[in-house]
Amino acid sequence: MISVDEALERIVGAVGPLRHERAALAAAAGRVLAEDVRAKLFNPAFDVSAMDGYAVRAEDVRPGTALKLIGVSQAGSGFEGTVGSGQCVRIFTGAPVPAGADAVIMQEETRADGDAITFDHEVAMGRSIRFRGEDFSKGEVLVRVGDVLDPRKIALAAAGNAADVTVAIRPRLSLVATGDELVAPGGEVGPDQIIASNSIGLGAFFGGHGAQVSDLGIIADDKEILGKALASALADEPDILLTTGGASVGEHDFVQEMLKANGVDIDFWRIAMRPGKPLMFGRKGQTVVFGLPGNPVSALVTARIFVLPAVLKMMGGALPAPLFLPLADDLPPNGPRRHFMRGRLVSDAERGTMVEPIRQADSGHLSSLAAADVLIVQHENCSGKARGEIVATHAL
Repeated sequence: MISVDEALERIVGAVGPLRHERAALAAAAGRVLAEDVRAKLFNPAFDVSAMDGYAVRAEDVRPGTALKLIGVSQAGSGFEGTVGSGQCVRIFTGAPVPAGADAVIMQEETRADGDAITFDHEVAMGRSIRFRGEDFSKGEVLVRVGDVLDPRKIALAAAGNAADVTVAIRPRLSLVATGDELVAPGGEVGPDQIIASNSIGLGAFFGGHGAQVSDLGIIADDKEILGKALASALADEPDILLTTGGASVGEHDFVQEMLKANGVDIDFWRIAMRPGKPLMFGRKGQTVVFGLPGNPVSALVTARIFVLPAVLKMMGGALPAPLFLPLADDLPPNGPRRHFMRGRLVSDAERGTMVEPIRQADSGHLSSLAAADVLIVQHENCSGKARGEIVATHAL
């Protein structure tokens, strides 16, 4: 049995970034950038008004003094002349600031009498103007290699006039569930059977993190059938093959034996953690293989802690940093295995945001995992922690 840290080191060391491809920016949500996106223009491209009002020369504006209105500047149709002494131009949000003007006064602070515009207050030079390049300049890096293209970064890249981007190939991940007791959701459940939730949950999890997921179904606890199914899965050469169930050494746990029979080199198969001790890791060619526990909480927790780093490294991305939060309640002492305890975020105006431990620790208790926001990391042989102490957490 090896430590969590050693297991992570071996897993991350066994994988590397995949190839790159060009993708339309509009279809790149969730992808990891493989080449910096640089601005092809200035934003704003010219000085623009931040509001509806009047473009003026700041030195001309005095309370009660009227300026002469000489034109209008609209978005997409600017005023072509120059604002001179004693003059102003009606201007709208997003419109070019005309030559000669150096401030914009909002219309609510003015009074109009025909072409005579009177102002209530003085104005500082530069007020309510978004200056050329204030957001970004031509050639500036907008989104960097390794960034996940979320809606904000996609909008920024689009503003920089990028129509397509270079992104990492999405890893191909194949799922195999094993067990005579399993029935697909919606099926008829016999007296000794349970619903197979692992592949559905894991598929949603990894699909949401950029992987191309193939669900290869449920395989019976039969050596010959399992061996053929694993051989077929490996022949397709996915980047990741992920099995659930049968990873231990019980009388009917054949996954490790059949993986070895199909040429998989097993690196390790037990980790000092809870939930999820019987986790297996190996490799065949370019395919890395994970054997996750069959208990649904264990499967999802080990997927988050161990498989996700491999997926993200293949895409050239980085694992999100832990979130350090104060405890909303005491933590009891822990034993020799690192505990990834379910926790929910709680927040109020006095204490701010804290993490509340969920006491349920059973590896088959899915409703408690569904109620959790994070996993609280409690290290080996921890003597316990008091309410208010800071702990590391991993987002689920």
